[in-house]
Amino acid sequence: MKRIFLLTFVFLVVVSNTIAFSQKSQLRVARNSIGKLQVAINNQKDNKAQLDILGEGVKAAEAAQNDRKTRKWSETWAIKAYLSSYVSILDGNEGNSDRYYGLAIAAIDSAKRLDRFDDNARLIEASIYNINIKKQNKANNAYKNNDFTTAFNLLKEVSDFFPKDTSLAINTALSAQNIRAFDNALIYFRRAKDNGAKDPAIFQTLSKLYTSKFEHENAIKSLEEGITVNPYNTNLTNDYINLLLDSEKYPEAIHTIEQNLKATTNNKLLFFLYGYLQQKGAGYHTAQLAYNRALELDENYFDALYQLGLAYVDSANEALKAKTPDSNQKFAGLVNRAEVALLQAHEINQNDKSTVELLIEIYTRKNKLDKVQELKSKLEEF
Repeated sequence: MKRIFLLTFVFLVVVSNTIAFSQKSQLRVARNSIGKLQVAINNQKDNKAQLDILGEGVKAAEAAQNDRKTRKWSETWAIKAYLSSYVSILDGNEGNSDRYYGLAIAAIDSAKRLDRFDDNARLIEASIYNINIKKQNKANNAYKNNDFTTAFNLLKEVSDFFPKDTSLAINTALSAQNIRAFDNALIYFRRAKDNGAKDPAIFQTLSKLYTSKFEHENAIKSLEEGITVNPYNTNLTNDYINLLLDSEKYPEAIHTIEQNLKATTNNKLLFFLYGYLQQKGAGYHTAQLAYNRALELDENYFDALYQLGLAYVDSANEALKAKTPDSNQKFAGLVNRAEVALLQAHEINQNDKSTVELLIEIYTRKNKLDKVQELKSKLEEF
C-alpha cells in the first residue's frame, strides 16, 4: 500500500488587493486546511479529526470555485483536487470515498487546464498521486470480487504511474491473465522482471507466455534469466531443460543437467532426463546408471523403470550385433534385467500399453508363450 502524498511545504498567502474579502477568506481557509492537516498528522490525530479539517477545506474550495473570479484560477481547483483526493483515501464510507474520488478527478482536469504556467504543479502532482492510491484500493477490491476486467483497467493505470513498483506490475499482469489478455500480461510481468523482481514464478510464466506465441528463443532466454537470479531452482531448471529438449537443443540440455547434478543429488527428474538424453545418443550404460540413480530416490518412479527396461533391451540388441564369444550370455543377462524393470513398471501402471508390448517381446524371445498369450489378452482389453 502506497503512502498518501502529503505536501510539506508552506503555502505563502499572497492576495491581490483587488480580490473581494469573501473570495480571499474562502481561498485562505482552503489553503490553510492543508497546513492544518499536516499538523494533525504530526500530532497523530485520528481519522475523524483529519476528515473534519478536510471537510472544512473542501467546503471553502467549493465556495471559491463557485465565485465568478476565483473559479478561473487553477489554484482553486488544485486545492480542491488535493483535499478531495485525500478524503477519498481516508473516508471509510465507500459511498463518500467514491464521491470524493470523482470530485478529485474532475478538479484535477480543471486545475491542469487552467494551470498555464505550472504554478500549482505540486498540488496537482500530489492529487494525482493520491488518486492512484485510491485506484489501487478499488482495483484490489475488484480483484477480490473476481471482477478482473475492472481490476486490470485500474491497475494498469496505477502501474503506469508507478512503473518501478514490481508488486503492482505483477498484480496487473495477473489480472490481465485472468481476462486472457496475454499480451498485456507479458508486458507487466516483463516490467516486474526488468525492475528487479526475482520470484521464479515470474520467469516461468514469462516463458510460457512466449511459448504460446511461438517465441521459443525468448522463452528460453526468460528461463535463463530466472536461473541467473535463482541458481539451481528446481522448477526453473526442469522447465529450462524440458524447453531445450522441445527445441532439440540436446547438447545444451546435457550440459545444463551435468552442471546441476554437480550441485544437487536429490532431483530424480534430472537423473531421468540425463538418462533419457544418453539413451538417445546410444549411451546405454550411462543411461542405465542415471535411471538407477533416479530409482534410488523414488523406487516407484514409473518413467525411470520403463526407460531402464528399454535401455536394457537396447543394450541386449547391441550385444547380439557385436557377435563376440559372450554375446549370447550378455544378451540373456540384459534381457533378464529388462524383464525385472518392466515387471516393476507394469505393477505400478498396469494399463500402460508400451510396457506390456515390451514384455511380450521379451517373453517371445524367451519362448514363454503362456506369458505372451496372457499379456496379449490384456492388450485386447485396452
